[in-house]
Amino acid sequence: MTATIEEEQERDAHITARDLTMAYGDFVIQRDLNFSVRRGDIFIIMGGSGCGKSTLLRHLIGLKAPARGEVFFNEVNFWKSETEEQERMKRNFGVLFQSGALFSSLTIAENVALPLGEYTDLSPAQILEVVSYKLSLVGLAGFEEFYPSEISGGMQKRAGLARAMAMDPEILFFDEPSAGLDPVSARLLDDLILELRDSLGATVVVVTHELASIFAIGNNSVFLDPETKTMIAGGDPKRLLAESRDPKVQNFLTRGEKGESDIKENNE
Repeated sequence: MTATIEEEQERDAHITARDLTMAYGDFVIQRDLNFSVRRGDIFIIMGGSGCGKSTLLRHLIGLKAPARGEVFFNEVNFWKSETEEQERMKRNFGVLFQSGALFSSLTIAENVALPLGEYTDLSPAQILEVVSYKLSLVGLAGFEEFYPSEISGGMQKRAGLARAMAMDPEILFFDEPSAGLDPVSARLLDDLILELRDSLGATVVVVTHELASIFAIGNNSVFLDPETKTMIAGGDPKRLLAESRDPKVQNFLTRGEKGESDIKENNE
């Protein structure tokens, strides 16, 4: 029997969500989510405020179990695996939280070194070498001894990214990486994410509502709707912009354009 396109995509997937329902007690956040993230994708989790974007990320990185459904990494069912196997899989994840989540009492180098000291047998000299290399990848060479309070918000995000990459993860997860950044810093971070995906061969999952980032870096996506509490679109964001007939998807991906056009007409 010939496989369908969906079956072929799932077979080649790095991450697969199957019939995933997320809930807090009896309150359902999202239900019946089905999507695949291909190896090497920059996969965007998008949708309006309160739709459950960050909650979905928590389910994917192993911080919250689904109410129903399954999450697979390389065809291995994460939530049905033994605890030791789950921990092994999580060591292939790198996570950049929205705030950067750097420890204020540690230097940038010490922050990046934390997972290496915890999960590897590398010597202090080897850890220092890895830390210096990771910081150089994100443009922070020479800032090893600075504390988080001594560098800008954009630099803190890059330091958090260096720590996320410390263990050479297969998958990088970012929660609103551009939040709080000015447009120039946000664009530089987008460029860095693209460069790292290409140079490291990592799969990247990004929670964001920033249109500039969605179109600049995303090549696959899922669109979560807070009203129907399920996904209503998926695929390349640029294709969704061009082809989707769903008004919610179109309004999200073109927001602000009509208002700007009206203002321009009124001023002429």
